[in-house]
Amino acid sequence: MPTATALPEIVQDWFDARGWEPRRHQLEMLDLARAGRSGLLVAATGAGKTLAGFLPTICELIEAPAEGLHTLYVSPLKALSVDVQRNLLGPIGEMGLPIRVETRSGDTPSDRKARQRARPPQILLTTPESLSLLLSYPDSATLFAGLKTIVVDELHAFAKEKRGDLLALSLARLQTLAPGLRRVGLSATISDPVAYRGWLAPDADAELVDLITGDPGAEPDLSILIPDGRIPWSGHSGRHAARDVMDLIKAHKTTLVFCNTRSLAELIFQDLWALNDDALPIGIHHGSLALEARRKIEWAMSSGRLRGLVTTASLDLGIDWGDIDLVVQMGAPKGSSRLLQRIGRANHRLDEPSLGIIVPGNRFEYLEARAALDAIDDGELDPENFRPGALDVLAQHILAVACGGPFEEAELLAELRSAAPYAGLRDEVFAEVLNFIATGGYALKAYDKFRRMVRDPDGRWRITRPAVAAQHRMNAGIIVEQPLMMVRFKNGRRLGTIEEGFASTLSPGDHFFFAGLSLEVEQLKDSDIIVHASSKSARIVTYGGQRMSMSTHLATRVRHMLADRNDWHRFPDDVREWLEVQDQRSTLPEPEQLLVETFEHHGLHYMVAYSFEGWNAHQSLGMLITKRMEILGLKPLGFIANDYGLACYGLEPIRNPQALFSPDILEQEFIDWVENSHLLKTAFREVAVIGGLVERHHPGKRKSGRQVSFSTDLIYDVLRRYEPEHLLLRAAWADARARMTELGRLVRLVDRAAATMVHVEATRITPMAVPLMVIVGREAMPPGGEADETLLIQAEALAREAMQL
Repeated sequence: MPTATALPEIVQDWFDARGWEPRRHQLEMLDLARAGRSGLLVAATGAGKTLAGFLPTICELIEAPAEGLHTLYVSPLKALSVDVQRNLLGPIGEMGLPIRVETRSGDTPSDRKARQRARPPQILLTTPESLSLLLSYPDSATLFAGLKTIVVDELHAFAKEKRGDLLALSLARLQTLAPGLRRVGLSATISDPVAYRGWLAPDADAELVDLITGDPGAEPDLSILIPDGRIPWSGHSGRHAARDVMDLIKAHKTTLVFCNTRSLAELIFQDLWALNDDALPIGIHHGSLALEARRKIEWAMSSGRLRGLVTTASLDLGIDWGDIDLVVQMGAPKGSSRLLQRIGRANHRLDEPSLGIIVPGNRFEYLEARAALDAIDDGELDPENFRPGALDVLAQHILAVACGGPFEEAELLAELRSAAPYAGLRDEVFAEVLNFIATGGYALKAYDKFRRMVRDPDGRWRITRPAVAAQHRMNAGIIVEQPLMMVRFKNGRRLGTIEEGFASTLSPGDHFFFAGLSLEVEQLKDSDIIVHASSKSARIVTYGGQRMSMSTHLATRVRHMLADRNDWHRFPDDVREWLEVQDQRSTLPEPEQLLVETFEHHGLHYMVAYSFEGWNAHQSLGMLITKRMEILGLKPLGFIANDYGLACYGLEPIRNPQALFSPDILEQEFIDWVENSHLLKTAFREVAVIGGLVERHHPGKRKSGRQVSFSTDLIYDVLRRYEPEHLLLRAAWADARARMTELGRLVRLVDRAAATMVHVEATRITPMAVPLMVIVGREAMPPGGEADETLLIQAEALAREAMQL
């Protein structure tokens, strides 16, 4: 067992001066480093993971001072790097150590980036994208030759995504440049440490990465907020509890209010601001706000100047603001790991319980919230689903390597296979990716602009011209946002960005809420929306992109709750009554069953399926089923989906729902639907940008979103016609299956329908159908004002009819 004497005297004195003892796992991480071993640290929020990650570096630089880059720290968020820099500089300054710590991201000024390459700090804090760009420079071999350690923080946040693919490839490259490199992973919420050790390790060999676990922290203090003892029938945001949330902000030192979307964050901020009778300082933070606005809010929070902050996933991770004493989750949590991560922002200290409150928006959300609390009590985290690395990311990385200098094909293939997501990369697929970068593929090889790499007579690959490297560095990256427009005041002050799709609905004189303000549009000029502040009521900005679906294990828990009547005593009276009347008027399915109800309502015929497979899967199935209803002459009018179920409606009664759910719906019908919908085009646009086929930026100018879409749509049509097996079309299909339709959950749903469907022909709307029925035909209605009142009145009327025995 290591003791405090293992620390250099200056570090030990620093701990002693504060009356602190280094924690067991911090010393174990130091021992690992001294043995030259890589490690994965899994420790509760507030356990000092960041210090554990950097303590070996600080000790090494004290014992053997050196110039040059010693340690890379990679995090998923720019804000996290800034926060870690602040928290590292404190101890380093207090010990009087000559260790330089700097950050590098897309926000870093270009002159500082150039200086960092010429005279790097000993510790560099960065993101996967910025690291990949550093590796694309010819001097990268010199820059990283002396690298000793790479620390990957919040490993769980991106290991299973495309950003994780890029980072895994960069790790493999770094290992080639610095063979003695140690790899360190940090996380608070991991359910499968062995899988993450394999992801982090060279050649996916988990034995090369030791697992260190921190001592468990205090159990979180979690509850569900139920204003006046009532849970609404409809809604998904918890807005009904705004007064209670404002009272909580008043009663606590600093409160973090998490929302699942940027739109909801703007809406909740406005609700809270309207109820802020004491004019308490509260703010808003999300990824679409301008850098200056985010930095200002982060500074205000870190210095204890805010009483409340409404935010999104932009602050999910790691931010160490010790004065936060309450976290509120508005709406359903979607997963136990996500909830635990967010709740961990409160107190951020190991020995004090984090205080968290969930505000469910409707009765199904209450059940999901209860399931999340039960999962946390049982120590059950969200399942880990790793997948093979994406081909568009691979193409981007290979071009980055070529920009850094010529490479041998066989050597690079071995290096790529040492990255866990690409361990199974086949020779022929690698050759196909090389050919794609070299020619664009069979259908595009006649065009010079797609020739980015060429093979020399000596067999090595290199870029075709210097401009390829410049274009790559301007366009590389994994996060492909929707086309954006900048919102700014006439004096030039920037507030942030909104998507072109929403901006196209605006005209001068229109009002919208953004950055916590009501804004009036003065003019739309090029890619700018010029605004001024207003006091008038306004619309909420909407965003495209993926919705978070309820995790599979929470869905399983909700299904068991419905079936286990002995569990209902824990529920509020109105939720218990809701389920009891449902049981009498229809039925409650067993956990493995699929309940489908059909009934008539106001002259239309409805079919409601309670499948609990998440919004994405339900949305996809809704499209397929309404097409099948059309073929069967059932005259469909539409469908509505949420995380808990799917409601389809039309002019003819549905007598045999089993025929609509038959498994062959996922064969040709699914393929036809995806290929003829916007889904595949959207996926192709993303992979074409990531794979470098279409550029967003040119020197001195940026393509508009419409220009990018036009370019990708044109290429998409050419490839579908002349080269349907093109690498990027396959990559787009993989994305469409995995992310946009959640095909795995769709398959489970259809299989369950074939084996266990329970069909109830009800005489009228049932209690469980109310939360879905209230939004039929109104999903696109902008929130706020009269629309909310209409929905409330409609919900109460539907509820009275459904609950009548």
